[in-house]
Amino acid sequence: MKLIVGLGNPGIEYQFTPHNLGFLAVDRIAEQCGVVVNNRHCRAQTARGRIGDQDVVLAKPETYMNLSGMSVRELVEKYEAQPESDLVLLYDELDLPFGTVRVRPRGRSAGHNGVESVIGALGTQEFTRIRMGAAPDYPISDGAKYVLSQFKKAQYPVVDQVLDTAAEAVKVILAEGIQAAMNRFNRKAEEEATSE
Repeated sequence: MKLIVGLGNPGIEYQFTPHNLGFLAVDRIAEQCGVVVNNRHCRAQTARGRIGDQDVVLAKPETYMNLSGMSVRELVEKYEAQPESDLVLLYDELDLPFGTVRVRPRGRSAGHNGVESVIGALGTQEFTRIRMGAAPDYPISDGAKYVLSQFKKAQYPVVDQVLDTAAEAVKVILAEGIQAAMNRFNRKAEEEATSE
């Protein structure tokens, strides 16, 4: 069983904020699978579905971002998943430009409290991540305040594209492996950056 977990904060006030890109991506994947993420267990909203020939559990932890690891650990234990091969974590990344998507097989949290919580709870950094860039193209003085602020209307088309790209990255990871996804999505981002 593969676990596809998006990080975010529960509550309507957080729904359309950069910090909830993980939740929004899981909802987009669910939509494509024809399921709704509304079952409750392991301190998360969940749904079961299929992506390609893989059975998956889609999950949005309800513990709030900074305690995400508690829910992820319960999910890993319940489904007897191996983090390094069965877990894909989707989340926002303030160090990446808004609109970019990067795939990584492991690594530190880079100051992301939700990822820090997951690493602490699982006792490993060995799990696949899909990082969705949240840094705007204008200077911000308070990153924490920015990621909890509502998206501007002009940002919605880019958010839509990011969610589609993240959903596609999950499909590639499950069907072809992490390396194929890194080659495809990370290189695409670099090519776009150099062509500007």
